[in-house]
Amino acid sequence: MRVIPTRIADVKIIECEQFPDHRGVFVRQWDAQVWSREGIGPFVQDNVSVSKTGVLRGLHFQVEVPQGKLVAVHSGSIFDVAVDIRPGSSTYGQWVGVPLRAGEHRQLWVPPGFAHGFCVTEGPATVHYRCTTVYRPDDQGGIRWNDPALSIEWPIENPTLSDKDQKQPHLQG
Repeated sequence: MRVIPTRIADVKIIECEQFPDHRGVFVRQWDAQVWSREGIGPFVQDNVSVSKTGVLRGLHFQVEVPQGKLVAVHSGSIFDVAVDIRPGSSTYGQWVGVPLRAGEHRQLWVPPGFAHGFCVTEGPATVHYRCTTVYRPDDQGGIRWNDPALSIEWPIENPTLSDKDQKQPHLQG
């Protein structure tokens, strides 16, 4: 596995080892020693979403018990975004966006203290989230996907949003 830093040091891209042969490919997606060394995890819950092309989910976070997510795509492709919302952070309000595509075997580590969202650029997209805390509906927060203070460069226009995501507040509330 190769861990690639992004412009926000705590957000990391993981390129999984691939072992192709005449039958197909074998991919190592999990390595507790690598995760421990890199400060990723530990994980307590796995979630999967399936979304159509043009869907945008986010930007979401847990308020009182921040949740880290290791995100992978099993079908389709997405543009995955992590926004630093850690109070006092030198990169507060900055974001990292990474395309993730099925078959490329890349993952994005979104650490606790970041808002997370993605848009589907090729669907249907099956997205797997490995999470560091159990999701608590009473602890959820969100930021408007198109907050002008963030200036996220989403690769789609006029996304399909949930009712909740259409009404999220701006980062500066």
